[in-house]
Amino acid sequence: MDITEEIDAIGLLCPLPVLKLRKRLMGQGAGDIVALLADDPAAVIDVPHFCNEQGHDLLEIKEGAIGNVFLVKKGAHL
Repeated sequence: MDITEEIDAIGLLCPLPVLKLRKRLMGQGAGDIVALLADDPAAVIDVPHFCNEQGHDLLEIKEGAIGNVFLVKKGAHL
């Protein structure tokens, strides 16, 4: 799996991790994969909800040393 871009949102609270993800996805092509690193506990709720609402695929949530890594594939219709 090739990650197109990585976003470091460590230390940012809701809604900033999702806003950063949204902004970066706008510049990507359909099918590109973006990794979001976030330690905000609300991100485990916010990121899946954002992906569902916007038509992106949340491929995986991995626990990292200092936060979670969310792998998001940009949807085709955006």
